[in-house]
Amino acid sequence: MKNRKGRMDESILVCVYYGPNGERLIKRGAKMANMLDCPLYILTVDPLPYDEFDAEKSGYVDRWKELADELGAEEFILMDNEKRPIAKAIAEVAHKYNVTQIVIGQTAQNRWEEITKGSFVNVLLRVMSFIDIHIVSFDRTLQTEEDSAFERGVRCYLLKEGDDYALSFSCLRDICYEGIFYKEIGTDFNNGIFKYTHNGRPYEVQVHDSKITEPLKTPGNVKFHGKG
Repeated sequence: MKNRKGRMDESILVCVYYGPNGERLIKRGAKMANMLDCPLYILTVDPLPYDEFDAEKSGYVDRWKELADELGAEEFILMDNEKRPIAKAIAEVAHKYNVTQIVIGQTAQNRWEEITKGSFVNVLLRVMSFIDIHIVSFDRTLQTEEDSAFERGVRCYLLKEGDDYALSFSCLRDICYEGIFYKEIGTDFNNGIFKYTHNGRPYEVQVHDSKITEPLKTPGNVKFHGKG
């Protein structure tokens, strides 16, 4: 499908799941593949069949497919309706494509959380000998050069308050969005940037005293409320 890479003794597999860090994780894997001049594969695993995906999941998958083409990946692999443990699914793909390095993201509160635990990594290492596993922290995948003016990012949520949105550091039932809040260095107030993902694409909005100071963004810069 893509131009054949020069170095075939290395092969990189990026494992992504739905959340704010997927796109940047893919780009991280692509940089590694470019440096090594080796094939890049992108994998996501879901227990549901594809035709049961909601609009948000489908949006992520579509965006990851676009990135696979843009970055010259050999293949984007969707293992839907997968009932086996994630480790076994990853191992099958790794063996099929002679993968030597796996890139996974360390996130909280999603299905990839188990990947960050030693037991999961040990399982992968046992079933796939001579393979390197790179665990990329959530904050590193979201960080940009401008983040040097901000404190370390923390997981945060947006709550609807009338026509506005406010930050919440607790996961409540009525949350509208989940993302990462970067607080400005040297302020006692919750001023900074809130970064989130909608339909697989990353966005950011300004925060002043825990309030969002601009419309939330979607493709086309259309203001929207709630998930969808």
